Amino acid sequence: MRKACVGFLLFAAAVSASAQNNFFAKWEARASATQSQQPTWTPPLVTTFVPLIQVYRGDVTRQIGSTHTTTWNYDGSKGLNLIPWANTEFDFDLPPLLTHSSQAATDGAGDASFLGKYRILTGNAQHGNYAISAFVGATIPTGSYKNGSTDATVGPGMGFGKGFGPFSLQSTLSASLPTGDTTRLGRPVTWNTAGQLRLVRIFWPEAELNATYFHGGPYDGKTQAFITPGLLAAHKLRPSTETSRLGLCVGAGEQVATSSFHNYNHELIFTGRLVF
Repeated sequence: MRKACVGFLLFAAAVSASAQNNFFAKWEARASATQSQQPTWTPPLVTTFVPLIQVYRGDVTRQIGSTHTTTWNYDGSKGLNLIPWANTEFDFDLPPLLTHSSQAATDGAGDASFLGKYRILTGNAQHGNYAISAFVGATIPTGSYKNGSTDATVGPGMGFGKGFGPFSLQSTLSASLPTGDTTRLGRPVTWNTAGQLRLVRIFWPEAELNATYFHGGPYDGKTQAFITPGLLAAHKLRPSTETSRLGLCVGAGEQVATSSFHNYNHELIFTGRLVF
């Protein structure tokens, strides 16, 4: 009887391990097949990545205000991006931790956020080198001590990207629609455009234009614009394995205000990503 029980447990464990291996193997094959159809760019510092990617990303930013106060943002509202099905990506972003140099502000957590993306059309380097996606982001007011919004928001958007040899251009347009107090939060529209150049296989110098057009709320009618130069370095961790997607990407950049109206003057951005 004891031998039968032990045998049954070993059999169940083997079946469970086989099922898990089969699940992850199918997931990896599906993600590889989906990504093989699209360009091999790397996500910009600020602009939403137009193609699909599986990555764990964490950013750190240092925002410098007009009165020279600083705000550190640990995590940068980034997190885990997954490709569960063909042409589809889901992002689960952790609440950031914000710390302030100003005595008038209290340190604490920001809002949790999510994003769902559907890749409408795409072609890899041999078939047009482009991507078109639609996405919807959302935030939940988990912030503490006024470090987040008072209401949840929903943000629909569209993105287009085109490659020209080693150079690529990605542009996204999105809106933030609060579910509650629109007179206080408004409905800002964001337009981001990033140009990247691939150099010596691993380096990606870039420049981004980041603009926000405020509709409603306390900044109604105003426009805030930044230029963001940056440099990314991306390297495959298993370059000898052609099918492996495992890689590491690090980078940094700085947002510089170019409009007369802006909520802050500069923002340093540091990013680290594990691609899988």
